[in-house]
Amino acid sequence: MNDLRVSDRLLIPGGELRERFSRSSGPGGQGVNTTDSRVELSFDVAGSPAIPADLRARALARLAGRLVDGVLTIAASEHRAQLANREAARERLAELLRAAIAPPPPPRRPTKPSRAAKQRRLDDKRRRSAIKKSRRDDRGQQ
Repeated sequence: MNDLRVSDRLLIPGGELRERFSRSSGPGGQGVNTTDSRVELSFDVAGSPAIPADLRARALARLAGRLVDGVLTIAASEHRAQLANREAARERLAELLRAAIAPPPPPRRPTKPSRAAKQRRLDDKRRRSAIKKSRRDDRGQQ
C-alpha cells in the first residue's frame, strides 16, 4: 500500500493504514451483491510513530469524538468501483488529519469602538427614542 501524504510535514507509511472491504449498499444493481466495493480505512492516531508528539496531541484532541481507542476509521462506498472508494477514503483521511493538525488560529485582539462610532450609536438611539415618543404622544390624543 502506498504512503499517504497529509502535509509537507507529515507522511503516513502505508503499513500503518488498515483497509477492510465489504459489500456496499446503494446503486449498482446485481454488482452490489457480489463485489466488495465498500472500503473502511483505519489509522491508529494514538499509536502512530509517524506523527510527531505535538501534532499527535493536537490531532487526538480535535478528533476525540471520531476516535475509537485512538483509531480513526473512514468508510467510503459512494463509488461502484473498489479502487475509486479506496482513493476517496484515503483523500478523506488525509483531509481530516490535515484539519486536525492545523495550527490554532491566532488569538483575537480585542478592539474598542471609535469615538465617532459611539457618537453615531448614541445619535441613532436618540433619533429612535424620539420617533417612539412621538408615537406615544399621538396615541394619547385619540
